[in-house]
Amino acid sequence: MKKSCLIVLCFVLFLALIGCTKQDTLPSTEDNQLQSFDVTNETLDHLYVFGKVWGFLKYYHPNVAEGEFDFDQELVTIFPEIINVKSSTERDEILTDWILELGEFPTEKKRNQASDIKMEPDLDWISDMNLDSELEAQLQKVRKGKRTNNHHYVSLVRNIGNPTFENEEAYLSDDYPEVEYRLLSLYRYWNIIEYYFPYKYLIEEDWDAVLKEFVPKFIEAANEKEYKLTTLELITRINDTHAQIISKEPTLNEFWGENYAPTIIQFVENKPTVTGYYKDDLGKASGLEMGDVITKINGQPIEEILNEKLKFIPASNYTTKLRDIATKLLRTTESTIDVQYIRNGETFNTKLKTYNREKVGAANFNLSQQDKVSFERINDDIAYIYPGSLKKGEITETISKLDNTKGLIIDLRSYPSDFIVYTLGEYLVPTPTPFVKLTKGSIKQPGLFTESMELKVGEKNKNVYHGKVVILINELTQSQAEFTAMAFRKAPNATVIGSTTAGADGNVSTFTLPGGIKTSITGIGIYYPDGTETQRVGIVPDITVKPTIDGIKEKKDEVLEKAIQLINEG
Repeated sequence: MKKSCLIVLCFVLFLALIGCTKQDTLPSTEDNQLQSFDVTNETLDHLYVFGKVWGFLKYYHPNVAEGEFDFDQELVTIFPEIINVKSSTERDEILTDWILELGEFPTEKKRNQASDIKMEPDLDWISDMNLDSELEAQLQKVRKGKRTNNHHYVSLVRNIGNPTFENEEAYLSDDYPEVEYRLLSLYRYWNIIEYYFPYKYLIEEDWDAVLKEFVPKFIEAANEKEYKLTTLELITRINDTHAQIISKEPTLNEFWGENYAPTIIQFVENKPTVTGYYKDDLGKASGLEMGDVITKINGQPIEEILNEKLKFIPASNYTTKLRDIATKLLRTTESTIDVQYIRNGETFNTKLKTYNREKVGAANFNLSQQDKVSFERINDDIAYIYPGSLKKGEITETISKLDNTKGLIIDLRSYPSDFIVYTLGEYLVPTPTPFVKLTKGSIKQPGLFTESMELKVGEKNKNVYHGKVVILINELTQSQAEFTAMAFRKAPNATVIGSTTAGADGNVSTFTLPGGIKTSITGIGIYYPDGTETQRVGIVPDITVKPTIDGIKEKKDEVLEKAIQLINEG
């Protein structure tokens, strides 16, 4: 509701006196009484409806778009009324009165129909939820409201289209917010996905059902750890590898374990396998060897651990979930960790020493940025580029070294340290060729996604590369690396080999939830020119080649060996 100028002035003076900012405070409801309200099925249903209506008004109501209302505090103000209603009729009357108090606005009789629609907003709930007729009428009026491309809470990045979420308070002062702010966290996240996630239609479960499921979870989260784990579990449900908690969260760090065993674990043949050491001296002292398969940790079978913990691992596909949980399996709050493993068919048990992040070699944790040379000649005929180590602008000099080779291997099992799509692409692709199609959201019609542009790679170039191009990919190939693979596979003699990628391609959008939880999502849709998906699916190789446990034991790079074989076979 609007506050009077006097109240606002007094509030500002109060903040000045105590030396804090609005972002650092959580204005609470009266006397903390809301922390112990009765959570009945009826109450949960009222809060579900409230969450949908609140988000719809936030993004659709023209006066909210103008910035006339602090919509977080609108939620806090209405919340006590919603949890105390005796019937859906009473709830709908409160929501109707609320909408009326948001003020009048112009409407549009007919909105111009967008072309090239990829996804339309799902607003059928307004008429399908058996709401009071007056409430439904008010919501339909808001739906027809005349909106512009300017909004207080969201905008689209110019020339790209991914959303930026503005004026969202972080409420940093309390790592464990009160119940109304925990629900604000749920409502804020859920509605951002509802209206501004380009891949909402790929979630595979009823997104409304997720809101219903998480209302009691956020209410019942009893402490900071439970609140942040519940938030992480919610984030995981959108199946997006970009959707991570990216703020430093000591509570979550403690949950996974602050100490690390020095061995690198990756899933090979779907088994957690030792593939290296973060730090050689500590790793070798552990007694574990390359190719050892972990079967139990602290007496718990790996299968049980996966069943318990994968719900806290956000990722676009199962392979990438295994990629990310592998780095957490041998973490603990203790100084040692008990491990059972298999080596050459025999089962062994050992106790591993664990170390803090710095001691074990923090710089080696990111497997997609391994310390490899950016360019080398494997032999006189085959060149090798590792974009993860390229210095800015180095690719121009590298291109000059590719002459007189019959094959080029581009190892995208890494995150490129420089953007080389067009620089190298014009040398590989002889004419401008479409390789990707983008979609973006809408400020005027939240939830609408349309095809925005098609991008091309390549130039008319007499000096184009004529040799075979082999592109290496796996689950470490993510985002810009996937985009790069899409471009380079347009080379006339290109072959993509390896295994399916992380399935999260496109510019990232970030926002913050109460308690200072910073998170991110994929913000624009990325597709092949024919509309084929890349999100969740990833880049599908032309030839599937995966590491084997035997290959790990022999320290072979079987994917690279296959690439060399393909080039030599001509």
